[in-house]
Amino acid sequence: MNDRLTVAIIPARGGSKGVSGKNLRRVGGVPLVERAVQASASAVDLVVVSTEDAAIAAVARDAGARVVDRPAELSGDEATSESALLHALDVLEGDGVPVGTVAFVQATSPFIPAEGIAEAVALIEGGTYDSVFSACETYGFLWRRDAGGAAAAINHDAAHRPRRQDREPHYLETGAFYAFDATGFRRFRHRFFGLVGIVTVPERMAIEIDDEDQLALAEALAAASGSRQDLGVPRHSGCDPTDPSEILQISEAPDAVRPGRAGSAASGTTPIPALALVTDFDGVHTDDSATVDEHGNESVRVSREDGMGVARLRRAGIPMLILSTEQNPVVARRAEKLQIPVLHGVDDKASALAAWAAERGIRLEDIAYVGNDVNDLGPLGVVGWPVAVANAHPQVKAAARVVLNRRGGDGAVREIAERMLAVQA
Repeated sequence: MNDRLTVAIIPARGGSKGVSGKNLRRVGGVPLVERAVQASASAVDLVVVSTEDAAIAAVARDAGARVVDRPAELSGDEATSESALLHALDVLEGDGVPVGTVAFVQATSPFIPAEGIAEAVALIEGGTYDSVFSACETYGFLWRRDAGGAAAAINHDAAHRPRRQDREPHYLETGAFYAFDATGFRRFRHRFFGLVGIVTVPERMAIEIDDEDQLALAEALAAASGSRQDLGVPRHSGCDPTDPSEILQISEAPDAVRPGRAGSAASGTTPIPALALVTDFDGVHTDDSATVDEHGNESVRVSREDGMGVARLRRAGIPMLILSTEQNPVVARRAEKLQIPVLHGVDDKASALAAWAAERGIRLEDIAYVGNDVNDLGPLGVVGWPVAVANAHPQVKAAARVVLNRRGGDGAVREIAERMLAVQA
């Protein structure tokens, strides 16, 4: 197996039911897919991200991963992770990449210990097991409901309640990572086959993000631990990661500047060293309200000082774009007035932003994106400088690296312009 590579494969679809743009959402200022790439890199020879999403692909490449374009038929809700893994292996084989061991890593687990992946790989390559998965010990008493709705014990005798120290632990699969022999996986077409082993990880690292509450918990844990990749609890001892009272609070002050890949700024007036600016329209250039006349025509309120900020950015040669889901012609008219290119009627804003950046040779990490509502979460997760207006939705503020002092339609664009230009002063 020495002449064959150890490859981490991270399936990362663009679609998500429970959390919008999940694989691009940030924990500790870093998109989930990038965290997975970082966790895998030191344990394997090659990291591969399988995705159909252009924005995820761009972030993965920036993080150092090879991207395999996943076909549409393997990207729907019914597609299995195994199908994505097999497809990625086929692509690698077709490109002459010999794969001996596969580490299957899930981007939805934000606190993956790199040493855990390395241990799993070593157990496979040493011939100890054919397949290995990550798990945490549990001493919990599990129950199920029978056909009539009554409780029935699963892993214990309900009539006997032994002390914790007298019980053997059970193991709860975390879903964070698996490892297996590539040949065996191709034969059985499933992650579990042959002799199966376990790599135990601390319970605090076992968070798997399937809904907004879990994402908020992960973000709070990352903030409390200094955004460390492999640790989700504060440095002091005795913290129960399931107890919200133990989690350090994240400031929601309107001038907050949150951690990001390039570090964090200190105050709400700190310069923002982005090299390009992309904004939503409604709720950023406007106050997110509209007036409708008797003919159904809409008019919106904008800020003249925002227009001055845009003019100053344009004179400084800063690339700009308005990116909106709205079809309303008022978006195009305002963009024309500001002399900014516009893409409107766009459903997948993250992919559109990534394509715009690629066409112009602009790195995503050098872009500031300003948003206000949940349809901005995708593009906020792609860029290096995700920015929220002062009156943004709470989820947008949580995803932002910078929360502006000014509200949408009331100087927010002028503020971001001044803070970007301050870097050039």
